[in-house]
Amino acid sequence: MKGIITVVGKDQVGIIAKVCTYLAEEKINILDISQTIVSGWFNMMMVVDLSNCGNKFEDVVVGLNKLGEEIGVDIRLQREDIFNNMHRI
Repeated sequence: MKGIITVVGKDQVGIIAKVCTYLAEEKINILDISQTIVSGWFNMMMVVDLSNCGNKFEDVVVGLNKLGEEIGVDIRLQREDIFNNMHRI
């Protein structure tokens, strides 16, 4: 199963490292990644593969939310199919 992760918040050292470390620990593979910083605000979008993750999707969502709170950013995970349907023109 593929998912879309978005990370938004005030830029600071270590955001990418902490998110990627969490994903590696959960055996979630990053398929594509894009990040920008605009006027001090960090924005990252990732396409990930959750096929090898041993936890339920909902548990990963909770884990990412907790990580986001710890580092002061908003982290969201959505299933790719739902994300695509929400953003279809």
